[in-house]
Amino acid sequence: MVATRRALEQGDIPQASGSTARTKPWTRFRSRFLKQKAGVVAAAFLLLVVIVAAIGPLVAPLDPNEQNLGAILKYPSAEHLLGTDDLGRDVFSRLLFGTRVSLLAAVQATAIGVALGLPLGLIAGYLGGRTDRVIMFVNDAVMSMPGLLLAIAIVGMLGPGLTNAMVAIGIIFAPHILRIVRGSVLEVKEETYIEASRSIGTPLSRIIFQHVLPNVRSPLIVGVSLMAGRAMLNEASLSFLGMGAQYPEASWGAMLGRAFPYVDRAPFLIVFPGITIAVVVLAFNVAGDALRDSLGRETRTNS
Repeated sequence: MVATRRALEQGDIPQASGSTARTKPWTRFRSRFLKQKAGVVAAAFLLLVVIVAAIGPLVAPLDPNEQNLGAILKYPSAEHLLGTDDLGRDVFSRLLFGTRVSLLAAVQATAIGVALGLPLGLIAGYLGGRTDRVIMFVNDAVMSMPGLLLAIAIVGMLGPGLTNAMVAIGIIFAPHILRIVRGSVLEVKEETYIEASRSIGTPLSRIIFQHVLPNVRSPLIVGVSLMAGRAMLNEASLSFLGMGAQYPEASWGAMLGRAFPYVDRAPFLIVFPGITIAVVVLAFNVAGDALRDSLGRETRTNS
């Protein structure tokens, strides 16, 4: 009995098969993921986007904020690969710089959503009762509001700017993260090993972090991967409306907003950032679907 209690407290019983139990899920995940060609291509493309975000400013041919009033709205050429905007700035250079801004914005929004939704989901799912009802009442109230309108209202209170816009989007994402985490916790907390841990007086924090949280990890990863694409799309929407990235900062959404008045004279100004946003968001969604199919059967790592 003493040995069993010590094993439960140290988290050894859920991983009774030792290193094999720790490696087999990763092996199965890798095998399943590699079989999904679309997901592999999407993941490779997203890795390329990250690389571009890291080295883009180093390889950009021109300063993205350098104005050339003698070369306004020039079509793509050898000198300007994607043309120039209404101030004569090189679109290709701004697109490269905008990769870092848009990607960091998506990471910020998703991180804020997880930071708010994860602990509340754990508390609501594990404690249940009145605590769960109160949290879910507030959560449902937030989810009932149109997301973009609520984000605009929050940005209106905080002031325009990319960071404030990402805070607003993160607040919009938090209820969705909360629901994902709560649903997983409700399923896991009735497992036998959780009951055994409670019966021997294992501290609540240890139960949550050693037994509950690992089972939330897989659906949370899938949810985050899908929301990253939505975050980038929402950032583009807010920047298009002038509430996100501010002049002269380059982001894909801000480039779209700046190009809209010139759509009849220089349609390429909308085409290039628009296609970039669409392809990256599609890659996030495809990669998220592949993760869901690969991780879906690995959610109970401790049973």
